[in-house]
Amino acid sequence: MKAAEARVLLTGASGGIGRSVAAAMRAAGAAVMGVGRAAESPLPAGTAWVRADLTTVDGLAAVAGAAAGWRANVVVHAAGAPAFGALADTSPARMHAVLQANLLAPMLLTQALLPQLQRLPKAQVIFVGSATGRIGLPGFSVYGASKAGLHGFAEALRRELADTPVKVQVLGPRSTRTAFNDAGVEAYNRATGTAMDSPETVAAALLRLLESDAAERFIGFPERLAVRVNGLLGPWLDGAFARHRRSLRAEPLQPLSGENPT
Repeated sequence: MKAAEARVLLTGASGGIGRSVAAAMRAAGAAVMGVGRAAESPLPAGTAWVRADLTTVDGLAAVAGAAAGWRANVVVHAAGAPAFGALADTSPARMHAVLQANLLAPMLLTQALLPQLQRLPKAQVIFVGSATGRIGLPGFSVYGASKAGLHGFAEALRRELADTPVKVQVLGPRSTRTAFNDAGVEAYNRATGTAMDSPETVAAALLRLLESDAAERFIGFPERLAVRVNGLLGPWLDGAFARHRRSLRAEPLQPLSGENPT
């Protein structure tokens, strides 16, 4: 679909990648409806806005209703929650929150939107995944699991909807230079020689994916190669991540807001 034909429902619109995606889409001629928890939209002038928490039943219903009334024909799932560190240092509450935001919420929103999307001449659902969803990277076991599940869901759904007007695609960025990745991730990336892309780079790749017939697109080298090789020779690559394993630093558990520390 050409961007000028797109009416894009964009979750995570107030995040670093989301703001850049909204700007790129608007510049290319697309209409954008942003979704986020923030009270005010930081998006370009003329962008519609829905304030909602997609991890709640009411939030999902509000967004699905707004998207239907607005006649959205593209859904970009860019909302998500971070998780970095050794599994031993990750609280159960954090695991639940990350899986809820990164996997279950986009699955449920997609399910709610499908009846409307299938009535259109053509529609697209684009999931913002991660290279960590295809490469088992030390320090990202929980986050990677959530994105691996999202990749698997998208792949199965793409095949399930192959005879419908709805196209399903996945974008797999590598580490991105936004507030989503904290100082610990940046230190880990420096120690392991991991490159970080700008959110504008990710937005440009997503725009190209929207206008292409590709099922998925991964960003950056050697990540694109690693995704392919890991799919074929995963266990043989285990030794290649020794530097990443050694670069993990144990940190005390940080309770989530409202969570009682133990």
